[in-house]
Amino acid sequence: QVQLVESGGGLVQAGGSLRLSCAASGRAFSSIAMGWFRQAPGKEREFVTAISWSGGITYYTDPVKGRFTIPRDNAKNTVYLQMNNLKPEDTAVYYCAGSGSILSNPAVSVSGYRYWGQGTQVTVSS
Repeated sequence: QVQLVESGGGLVQAGGSLRLSCAASGRAFSSIAMGWFRQAPGKEREFVTAISWSGGITYYTDPVKGRFTIPRDNAKNTVYLQMNNLKPEDTAVYYCAGSGSILSNPAVSVSGYRYWGQGTQVTVSS
């Protein structure tokens, strides 16, 4: 079992940066892929980025490529979402997600993750 707790959300002006953190409990963290998703009001939850258990494979949705990164620190049981050059369209609740499969490649869909955090609000003003 893995429990995930996000932090670091807030209000930022367009062009600014934020770093979200996702702290995980449980020994499985270092063996599972992790992802970040977001959900804007009235929209479905969408994939943002994901990283493999080793950190060697990462995926990004096109709108965030070149602006967001997803480092992870297995020693600290934490995955991050570094967001730079934020835009108003990045406004959403951001969710951290963990795979239910050990040593699998990261998924890019909601159904590919078993564990979810409670979400943290990111608001980007223009």
